[in-house]
Amino acid sequence: MTLELKHLSKTFAEKKAVDDLSFQVAPGEILGLIGQNGAGKTTTFRLILQFLQPTYGEILWNGQSAARIQANDIGYLPEERGLYGNVTIEEQLLFFAELKGCDRKETKRKIDEWLERAEVVGKKTDLIKTLSKGNQQKIQLISTIIHEPKLIILDEPFSGLDPVNSEILKQFVFEMKAQGAAIIFSSHRMENVEELCDSLIMLKKGQTVLKGTTDAVKLSYGRKRIRLIAPHLSDKELSTLPGIESLTKRSDGVRILQLEDEKFAESIFSFVTKDGFIPMFSLEPPTLEEIFKWKAGESDE
Repeated sequence: MTLELKHLSKTFAEKKAVDDLSFQVAPGEILGLIGQNGAGKTTTFRLILQFLQPTYGEILWNGQSAARIQANDIGYLPEERGLYGNVTIEEQLLFFAELKGCDRKETKRKIDEWLERAEVVGKKTDLIKTLSKGNQQKIQLISTIIHEPKLIILDEPFSGLDPVNSEILKQFVFEMKAQGAAIIFSSHRMENVEELCDSLIMLKKGQTVLKGTTDAVKLSYGRKRIRLIAPHLSDKELSTLPGIESLTKRSDGVRILQLEDEKFAESIFSFVTKDGFIPMFSLEPPTLEEIFKWKAGESDE
C-alpha cells in the first residue's frame, strides 16, 4: 500500500510548520525525511498519524483518506522513547502487540524468537529498566514492528547506539522493506540515510529544499572530488595541476582532491597513471552530510 502526501500544509497561529509538502512512499521503499531540528519533520509524522489535522492538503493511504488507516497497519518509533521501566520485556512486548490487535498467545509464542534475532542481552522476565540503552532500543523497535505493519515511521532509531547494535537494527529495517512495508526514516546521521534510503526529502522551515532519489540528489552537485592513493606523487605536484581547488591528505594515505569542475578529472587521471598502476582513483559526488550542511546553511532567499 502506498502513502501519498499532496500539497500538505500545517499552520500554528502565524507559523507554517509544514508548507506545501508532497511525496509518496511505495511498498518496499524507504524514504529519508531529513532536516534540522524544527524543520517540520515531527509535525509531518503527527499529520500522517492523524494526531494533527492539516490546514491544507491531504494524506492518502492506498488512494483513500489516511483517516482510514488501521492502527495495526502502522508501526511508529518516536524519537522520545516510550517504554515502561517497571514491567518485564515480555509484558512490554505483549502490551504493544495487543494494542495493535495481535493475539496474545501467538505473540507470546514468538517473543523468544524476536529476542534472539535482535540479540537482546537479558531474559524476557527482566525488567525494562535493568537493560542497557542499546537493548532498550531493540525492545522499542521490536514493539514497533512485531505486528508486521505496512507503514513504518522510524524517528532517529539509531540514536546513541554503538555500531554493532546499529547494524542489528538495520537488518530489521531491510527485512521489513523486503516484506513490502513502506518506510519513512528520519535521522541526523546522514551516513545512515545514504545507506538505507531509496529517496529523500529535506525540509527547512517547513519547506522542501531537496527531493529525489539519494543518488540523484548527490549527483546533482556533480562529481567534483577525487579520492586518490598515488604514493609516487608529491602534494606539490598534485596541488599545482589544472582544476585542483584544494588538496587534503588523510592519515591513511588517501588524498582528497577537490575539483573546480569534473571536466578536469580525465586529465588528472592521465597524469597520475602515466607511470602505471595506482592503488586508488575514485571520482565522487559530495556526501549527503556535506549537502545537508550546505542546504541548512543557505539563506532563505
